[in-house]
Amino acid sequence: MAGTKTKAAKKRKSQKDDAEAKAAKDDTFEENAAKVEQVVIPAPNLKGFSWMIEGDAPYVQNKFSEKARGEMIATQKAGTQTAKGKKKDPKDFKQCYLGALHVDKSGHYGIPANAFRQALISACRLVNFKMTIGKLALFIHADGFDKDDGTPLVRITKGKPRQVEHAVRLPNGSADIRVRPMWDEGWQAKVRIRYDADIFSATDVGNLLMRVGLQVGVGEGRPDSKKSAGMGWGTFQLQLAS
Repeated sequence: MAGTKTKAAKKRKSQKDDAEAKAAKDDTFEENAAKVEQVVIPAPNLKGFSWMIEGDAPYVQNKFSEKARGEMIATQKAGTQTAKGKKKDPKDFKQCYLGALHVDKSGHYGIPANAFRQALISACRLVNFKMTIGKLALFIHADGFDKDDGTPLVRITKGKPRQVEHAVRLPNGSADIRVRPMWDEGWQAKVRIRYDADIFSATDVGNLLMRVGLQVGVGEGRPDSKKSAGMGWGTFQLQLAS
């Protein structure tokens, strides 16, 4: 009889413990649910301003031309028919130059807006700020769009391009001549930035753009070039804010 009573007591205790554990679990669930209900997502707090910038070094552009895209499309459509023995047409240096220019639908020259956005995001590394957050908080307002491929552009307000030829080393080790447009130092553009004011202040963004001009650059041969240390091109100074 004593053994039976002991087993019954243990069973009752076990059932009581299970009930208490379930009650505690339910309480925790209710507390978590209450916390979830308290979450408030604020509306986006986006602000913007404009900075006039002036190049203290040449700006060099290299748009992927309509002709080059057309040749790639024709080659891919032809498949295995295009291989050895295909005659290589003479290089039209003037056409290469014109094809490398970004021109909007109004006929104005421009710098890809994404060049400034990428540069701002890249500059976040200099101040130990997460680039992934910068990517969600920094945007460039376009003045127009490329007449060929629709690339958003920041209009160049001062300066004219000239044709330049540079010897380059291709990935396969062979040398080639690249024909590109160059704006000499003194070129200007008005960069309109939209930013998340819950992440950055206007001063933060201005300082970040200043670092872009001094340390990152835009265009070909910029200091932050992915494949080299750059040519010292594409740097600029801030002139005024509005």
